[in-house]
Amino acid sequence: MKVLSGKRIVLGVTGSIAAYKSVELASTLTKSGALVDTILTEAASKLISPLSFSAVTGRRAYLDSNLWQQEEHVLHVELGERNQAFLIAPATANTIAKLAHGLADNLLTLAALASRTNIAVAPAMDGGMYSHPATQENLAVLGSRGVLIWGPGTGHLASGLSGKGRLLEPGDLVGHLRQLLGKDGPLQGKKVVVTAGGTEEPIDPVRVLSNRSSGKQGYALAQAVLDAGGEVVLISAPTCLKPPVGATLIQVRTASEMARAVLAETEGADLLIMAAAVADFRPQTRSEQKIKKDEGGQTLALERTDDILQLVAARKKEQSCGPRIVIGFAAETEDLLANARIKLESKDLDLIAANDVSRSDAGIGVDQNQVTLLWKDGRIKDLELMPKSGIAEALIREAAELLV
Repeated sequence: MKVLSGKRIVLGVTGSIAAYKSVELASTLTKSGALVDTILTEAASKLISPLSFSAVTGRRAYLDSNLWQQEEHVLHVELGERNQAFLIAPATANTIAKLAHGLADNLLTLAALASRTNIAVAPAMDGGMYSHPATQENLAVLGSRGVLIWGPGTGHLASGLSGKGRLLEPGDLVGHLRQLLGKDGPLQGKKVVVTAGGTEEPIDPVRVLSNRSSGKQGYALAQAVLDAGGEVVLISAPTCLKPPVGATLIQVRTASEMARAVLAETEGADLLIMAAAVADFRPQTRSEQKIKKDEGGQTLALERTDDILQLVAARKKEQSCGPRIVIGFAAETEDLLANARIKLESKDLDLIAANDVSRSDAGIGVDQNQVTLLWKDGRIKDLELMPKSGIAEALIREAAELLV
């Protein structure tokens, strides 16, 4: 998560039972290279020890008592101004009310009042407290001042009831921080469409023709777009993956559904990255009932699906509309570069990422990939074997250069 590396983040923790989740949040941010300074309110320190945060961040966790010590010069100003993001998670109704009314009676609210950077609050409280008019008015006041409100989620609450008031999960909060810290990146103001996953072509109500694509590379590309400040529309075939925070998700199933979605979303887009493994063939006919095995042997007649990249290229040529830049993937098992070059030219791509899917350590279904990039102008660049997130970051850097 390079967008977090070296960033100083103030994490405020208040007296909600959800405070235990903030330790995982602090740990994840630290592992991503962020410098996390934690401030606990007195109530939070009754629920969880500051040592827990120091242990996972390697940095000091501050309490109200530190405000009156002479170790730091004007501690609340130091914490408030020297950061790239200021997140209070969990944020109780009490702390939200204090922030809304400008009260500063502890180290956390003092530092928040002194902050000149982005402030976000992640509410966590019982459903009735969250929906109370006072809390809603306080959140509206904070929102009008530019404070970001992340959550809350809906589900089981500490009271035993269910409703809206749950603290967002640490992974979602990290996603929000990534989007916030990457908003001024090289893709700022750009709309990017990314496709992901393997399409499914139904044979009968329970059987499909598909492939082994996990969608991991496409989802990593969507996250890399967000990290670079872009607006991303993720058109995804069925997958078990969770879309990145901030992505607009369009779920499709078949190649024809993906084609329609791509054509609709790319009409005014800046960039299209076709990372999905789209079926080349589908059954000519689909049985409306489940085919029984006692019906004997079956012959499956196939027909070609629409070639999405060719449809995009044809529309650009005929109507002069569509994405400025188009990037494709070539998943091959032989003659990798030759086949990738043919696809690059025949589909009028600006860049193609070629990967050998016969490898067991890269490509389909695994967390790593190794690709060779080929440009329209003849340039070639090999990317070493690395996590798919690294491949995505490298590809988005090249895409940003093409959009300049």
